[in-house]
Amino acid sequence: MIVNPGSSRLHASTVSIDDPGSLVDFLGPRDAAFLRGRDGFVALGEITRFETSSINDAEAWWKEFAGQIEDESEIPGTYGTGPIVHGSFCFDPLHSTTTSVMVVPRTIIGRRGGVCWMTQLGLDRVTPKMPPRAPAPQPPEEVTFCEGSCSEQDWLDSLREIITRIQAGEAEKVVLARDVVATTTTSFDPRFVLGNLAQNFGGCWNYLIDGLVGSTPEMLVRRCDGMTTSRVLAGTMARLDSIDDAYQASRLIASTKDLAEHGYAVASVIDTLGTQLRGLHVPEAPYVLTLPNVMHLATDVCGISDPEVSTLSLANTLHPTAAVCGTPTDVARDLIASYERMDRGRYAGPTGWMDTRGDGEWALALRCGQLDPDDHSRMTIYAGAGVVASSDPHFELVETDAKMHPMRMAITGKY
Repeated sequence: MIVNPGSSRLHASTVSIDDPGSLVDFLGPRDAAFLRGRDGFVALGEITRFETSSINDAEAWWKEFAGQIEDESEIPGTYGTGPIVHGSFCFDPLHSTTTSVMVVPRTIIGRRGGVCWMTQLGLDRVTPKMPPRAPAPQPPEEVTFCEGSCSEQDWLDSLREIITRIQAGEAEKVVLARDVVATTTTSFDPRFVLGNLAQNFGGCWNYLIDGLVGSTPEMLVRRCDGMTTSRVLAGTMARLDSIDDAYQASRLIASTKDLAEHGYAVASVIDTLGTQLRGLHVPEAPYVLTLPNVMHLATDVCGISDPEVSTLSLANTLHPTAAVCGTPTDVARDLIASYERMDRGRYAGPTGWMDTRGDGEWALALRCGQLDPDDHSRMTIYAGAGVVASSDPHFELVETDAKMHPMRMAITGKY
């Protein structure tokens, strides 16, 4: 792809800046963000994009494109600075009409560990200039939620059939997801949703990429200074006002069903990363990750990866894990296609960013909503449940409701 005809070249300039305050305040309606607490970045404007159905093609495209960029920086080597690409990929391109996308932003404003920076890209030499703050997004009016691709009863029927097939030995675990459609009499501004998620779920990775907005607690792969980490979540219990957190956590950590579900997810990551990482470290037992609305069994797997292998390549190798698909992978994916009755699109796919060295963060797009590109009065939200032989259909339905709760609240702004 020729981006700069003639003698002009794409130039990136990174400068250190004073703390800009709320990064979300700089976002326009079509911009992107990837945030956790006060750290992360917002990506403004667009130099170019690449739409594809293949992560391998996307990686090859970025490697070629990044090689065309002249890069200068006041803070060289600082993690996450300089030109980057952000992207969002389909869960299953074979059963989806949605394309995956990679976008090179024109301006990046970031903060990490107290270091604040701005990167701008353009033709020839670029002198970075701080953009103005954008007008505040407006909340939607008269929001309603209705059934998505199938009714709750139909979803429960599918779930029961999957349990029967698991009990017959066809699979060990299958993640069955469902969707709900939110509509408004005005338009949804995904910045409003992102701001609410960032404020209330700061411990998660909050993202807005190409109309997909959400708050995920699960990191597929992250690499910084060679250290590569994957956070695995599987096994969930709702937090309840009437029950003490410590009691709920003890129930979760002792649940045979949830421990089995979590074990499948961890094993799928170990099987993949075991061939990719040196000094692989896997804790002997999971810990309980407590979020504002739910608790998860969590395991952080880490090691050192080859710098020649990008984080996107690692994400491609890992995806889909048993945490979002099931095990065995191919069987679970086929059962999902047969019984889920919806197109997941980018839900549960890798979503995140990467720099020119291949470092970056690719999270799983969970707890999210996809803005309808043709009708901004519609947003589809998603949640899934890990189904094993001992699953109770009613409990799995309640689990999906608990996982959808953050998006319902973020969409309406009513907490």
